[in-house]
Amino acid sequence: MFSPNRHALCKRPGNTGEIRMNSRLSIHREEQNMHTKEWVKASWASLLAAALTMQPFPALAENPKSDGAADQKKVVEIAPRSGAEVARYTRSLASAPTLTHAQKLALLKKNIKYVFVLFQENRSFDFHFGTYPGARGLFSQSAANTPGFVQPIVLTDGSVGTISPFLMPQSITDINGHTVNLYPEDTDSVNHGHSASDAKLDLISNVAQNDRYAFTEEGLSGTLTCSGGSCSYTGPAPTEQQVQKGELVVSHVDCNTVPFLWNYADRFTLFDNFFDTVIGPSTPNALAMLAGQSGVTQWVKHPGLGSNINTTNAQLPVTGDPQPYWGSALDPTVTNRQPTESGGAPSTNPASNQTYASLALTFMGNQIESLTASDLNPAFDLLDVQKDIKKIAGSPNGPVNWAWYEEGYDLEPTDTGGTASHATYIAHHDAPQYFGYESNNPNETAAHMKGLGDFFTALNATALPGTGTGGVYYVRGGYGNLDGLIPRSPSPATEAAYKGNDDHPGYSDAQISEALLGDTINAIANSPYWPQSAIIITYDETDGLYDHTQPKIRSWDPLGAALSQGPRIPAIVISPYGVVHGISHEATEHGSVIKFIDELFSLTPLGYLPDESSARALGLKTYGQKYLGPSDANTPGVGDLLSGFDNGRLTGQTPPLPAEYATIPKSEFGLPHYGGQGCRVLQIVPTDVIKGGVMDPAPQDVNPRPSTNPGVPYQGGWPSN
Repeated sequence: MFSPNRHALCKRPGNTGEIRMNSRLSIHREEQNMHTKEWVKASWASLLAAALTMQPFPALAENPKSDGAADQKKVVEIAPRSGAEVARYTRSLASAPTLTHAQKLALLKKNIKYVFVLFQENRSFDFHFGTYPGARGLFSQSAANTPGFVQPIVLTDGSVGTISPFLMPQSITDINGHTVNLYPEDTDSVNHGHSASDAKLDLISNVAQNDRYAFTEEGLSGTLTCSGGSCSYTGPAPTEQQVQKGELVVSHVDCNTVPFLWNYADRFTLFDNFFDTVIGPSTPNALAMLAGQSGVTQWVKHPGLGSNINTTNAQLPVTGDPQPYWGSALDPTVTNRQPTESGGAPSTNPASNQTYASLALTFMGNQIESLTASDLNPAFDLLDVQKDIKKIAGSPNGPVNWAWYEEGYDLEPTDTGGTASHATYIAHHDAPQYFGYESNNPNETAAHMKGLGDFFTALNATALPGTGTGGVYYVRGGYGNLDGLIPRSPSPATEAAYKGNDDHPGYSDAQISEALLGDTINAIANSPYWPQSAIIITYDETDGLYDHTQPKIRSWDPLGAALSQGPRIPAIVISPYGVVHGISHEATEHGSVIKFIDELFSLTPLGYLPDESSARALGLKTYGQKYLGPSDANTPGVGDLLSGFDNGRLTGQTPPLPAEYATIPKSEFGLPHYGGQGCRVLQIVPTDVIKGGVMDPAPQDVNPRPSTNPGVPYQGGWPSN
């Protein structure tokens, strides 16, 4: 066993306990004051004690509920200068007009007709953007004021060391002096289950300490005890592989590994205060993207389904990754059944039929009664939303066109023989499939649930649903990719495992996933939809990867574990009317995407619908919880994303951004993107770079894929499979 520098701080050249961005984020990176001596003087004991006894640091103020929320001057700053082209389009926010919320929304309704939600998988904000200049990242404040920056990790001899965030390198030099490429675009998935995610947050009085990521990820059966700045462990010692997993969970990448993502953040607006809605894995947060919850109102109405009583996958709220009821072995549908995960056998232990309101319901507008008349079992699918249906039916607005495009759902260009294989389909990522009023209504299914290839076919033909009037389009990848791309790693095990394109660690290659974003955004930018479009890139959850920010806990599951909100994830807003080179600190989450859509299309917010409102009141009465309901309304700290749109461009003071500004040349799509020199090409200096090196080097035994490619790269002969 090596004795690597687990806590990389002490070897960081020029490292500092007071790495702070200038309060005005428009300064150049090289002008930041690093206070280098303070890191050197800090002892391990004092840093660990500070981390273990962390008090909550002041959170960003919640957005004002009305006019102030639309004024990006209050929550958006311009990032430090990068390349010349971005600088040419960057505008001072101080010179933009101030708009009331009503004024800004009116301009958005006039100028934005098409909303594209590019919904990726399983990355924390700090993993992808922790060193993005100007963002609230890993080095925006001192180590002592960064929750979980120093955390315990058990070593192979059973002793307790410490670990801090580190850059996952492109390559290392092994013990024989050979360069070993690590291919950090391919990383193993880490534990992102509901219970494990709660454990990683290490909540004390509902405040996340964020200091148990490494220990939880090691998966040990023993006990960790920490007191007075030191920790001890009792129990079986971890294997080298377990230690590597504990290290992996606190790693991060930068613009050399995910340069397309950094390019979009650089050119448009990066949201650094965007959280997932549910603490846990993909399915609950896919549901939250459509409903602002994962079944809390259904649990309140049907307490027998609560996880404190029901121990099957039918338990509510959804906190795991059960397969949908529709398409399962319990689904009575005979013809035109919903597809199964990877085209496999139907699940015998699926989720409950989800029966609460979602956008799929409010999108029906005043035609909801005629549209739901096609439901094959209304008593099963619609009983919990009867009052909602009446409320929506009284709306003056007709239906909103929409579709959910997910790879593998139906016949894809990669299928052969004219038959849909569903080989790359991930059913537990497809939110509409969980709701009977979509999946058990043939007309709704045909209109709204589609494959990824269908999206590009319709987009390229200017034939998306709602062309000419407007619509909302969700785009998701899967276990494969339509471009025939394969990972760069020569390892057969890696090549076989990482062909996915939704950015989920363990099966997706981050650059193949970026290529899907690039293909999608290029296609939109070069279509008639661009002048009236808003594109939202975001993720479902963190994969259990470390993020230092502290989510605001507002609800708990039936067993008393923290439920909402979850940790921070990336989000970027792209539009001809977007703020250029902006960083928004607006308090946002999945419910914010719903809130933006609610406002843009004049929908009744889910949180104001009568059945959801009555369930929320019942939840307060029965469980003493105020926020058991959709997060798009009646929930504090959930903004509407309006800060990402430039008041000057909306009012005509500044021209809209041209399509070419959003486009990445196809010549750059070869792997690695930008020839592996993304930071240099984008002219961005990550915040951990100093004097040409990084101040957060990796542990000596680092391995980005300890399960896929076991072993220690530093020892040579890696990978062996």
